[in-house]
Amino acid sequence: MLLYLKDSLQTHKMRREGLLFFLFFMLIFSIVDYLNLPYTEMMHQYGLYLVITNILLNLIMSFGASFLALLSQFMIEIKSVEPKGTKLGFLSVIFALLTYGCTSCVIALFANIGITYAVIALPLAGLPYKFLNLFIIAIGVGWSLYDINKGSCKVKFN
Repeated sequence: MLLYLKDSLQTHKMRREGLLFFLFFMLIFSIVDYLNLPYTEMMHQYGLYLVITNILLNLIMSFGASFLALLSQFMIEIKSVEPKGTKLGFLSVIFALLTYGCTSCVIALFANIGITYAVIALPLAGLPYKFLNLFIIAIGVGWSLYDINKGSCKVKFN
């Protein structure tokens, strides 16, 4: 099944959609970075290494989230079932959006709508959040690949 996935990912349609997903997720993660701390201010406060690390993590997370979206699409096409792990990519985007800006602002926002939310302010402009997002995406990709390769649903070949 993984060989069929490899062949499917090399089609023009999947490459085009993968690029669109990648650009979409890159835009989201870059906006979240900007809302947290613009790169110029981040460079002045923490140095160039953190800016480069954040941009590289954004690239890796965007690639992983777009690959996860393509895996979901592939699974829906061949089995008419969405793999369980694909929702983790969406969860990482939501997690990123919920952790931008100052912690007290996010807590106040949630408190207004009745959600209690306690987050410890993390150092390095929220870099640990990015590693957590990367871990969530990695779990989603692994879970989806397992579902595609070892899933128990019947495969529909056209």
